[in-house]
Order: sequence, then structure tokens, then C-alpha cells
Amino acid sequence: MSTVKFDEKDKEVLDSFLLEKEEVKPGKMFGYPAYYVKGKLFSSLYDEGVCVKVPESYADELLERDHIEHFKPRGRVMKEWVLINRENSEDYLKDEDIFDESIKFISSIAKYNKKKK
Repeated sequence: MSTVKFDEKDKEVLDSFLLEKEEVKPGKMFGYPAYYVKGKLFSSLYDEGVCVKVPESYADELLERDHIEHFKPRGRVMKEWVLINRENSEDYLKDEDIFDESIKFISSIAKYNKKKK
């Protein structure tokens, strides 16, 4: 089994703005630090980058940016997912609009199961 690797500085930067959003909760995805909204995964650190779930049409648009590519875990292209690769961790702050779009998208499709009291 492979060892999970990610940049701890990337996590610090993402935590600095994502966990400030009341609806965002931290978690794990395949051992990687991840972020959830309404109980659904919307983003995760992954190897050298950060994967984010967005509408497919928006993903296609984002792929035109130099630092964004298809998210392909184990070689499989995920149509509603992109992988953001930034050389400098602080540059993820420039992508906050992508994370906000992801939160909005996931919130609109998530069926959040509230525990019965």
C-alpha cells in the first residue's frame, strides 16, 4: 500500500480560509486531509495538489488555466473534479473562487441527513 503524501503547508493555507466558512467541516479522503459540506466531500489534498469537485461545465472551463488539470486518481478521469497544482502554497488563496463554487455546487446537490432527535 502506498504512503499518503501531501504538502503540510498547502493544508495550512487551505485550513486558513476554508475552515473559516461555517458550513465547511474537516475530514479525510483516502487518508488525505479533506473538506466537507453537508456531509459531502468537495475538496481534498492529493499528492502534490488539491482536488476540487465542481460542475462539469465549470471544470472544462478551469482546465484552460495552466495550473489546473483533470483529477485522475489511479488514471481514471473524474469529469466533475479538477486538480489544482500550485508551486507556492499561498497561491491557493488565488483559487478561493473555485472552492466557493464547489461549496455552492455541493450544497445544491447534497442530501444532508440530519439525525433524528
